[in-house]
Amino acid sequence: MKGRLTARDATLRYGDRVVSADLDLDVPDGAFTAIVGANACGKSTLLRSFARLLAPSSGHIAFDGRDVRDYRPKTIAREMAFLPQGLVAPENMVVRQLVARGRYPHQTLLSTWSADDERAVTAAMTAAGVTDLAERRMENLSGGQRQRVWIAMVLAQETPYLLLDEPTTFLDITHQYQLLALLARLRDDGRTIIAVLHDVNQACRFADHIVAMRDGRVVAAGAPADIVDAALIKEVFDLSCVITPDPVTGTPMIVPTGEYAG
Repeated sequence: MKGRLTARDATLRYGDRVVSADLDLDVPDGAFTAIVGANACGKSTLLRSFARLLAPSSGHIAFDGRDVRDYRPKTIAREMAFLPQGLVAPENMVVRQLVARGRYPHQTLLSTWSADDERAVTAAMTAAGVTDLAERRMENLSGGQRQRVWIAMVLAQETPYLLLDEPTTFLDITHQYQLLALLARLRDDGRTIIAVLHDVNQACRFADHIVAMRDGRVVAAGAPADIVDAALIKEVFDLSCVITPDPVTGTPMIVPTGEYAG
């Protein structure tokens, strides 16, 4: 399945440590792609390379057939919004100010704050459920509240592509499902979503394309119903399980067996 965002023979490394070698992947347009795998398997590294934060030491990461590094930062930022892990807000910044930073790619030296900017920020805060926090300082929020504000900032960027690294981190279970349902709605509206997720059952329920990784390589990629089975989960996570239909959606649901059965 081809798309505008691709990896071709890409080797990704940090110094002398190779994370992924000869990586090939097509991200389907207009889909919700979930990248899953065990800790330190290369999920976040792959996402960082898509976002231009890590250049391949060989091969290419391309957007519309052009190396992502060849784009000006603001140009690519109008196409792709990236939410990494571990963000820290400037001291004394209030929520609305931080969300407004998502409009930076749409600003020029001569532009002023516009009605479109105000609409985008208001809509993003509403979608992320942080409108009531607008005048609160970031340092006074809980971890889950801060995460929702960062999500609002990315939504305010209004890009056709959203790249999210573990976006459900710090969120309680209700806000996890609210966020994933929001991402699915954005997909239905034509956006392309790429998210690193830890919960494979959530990935199967909300995403329509799964990329399963182990040791820096893509083990399988495709629709959940086509690729997620007990053999894949064993290979990717070293977890024995059975796969049963989700009682609500019918999508694959992992049920651990053996020593993890309870």
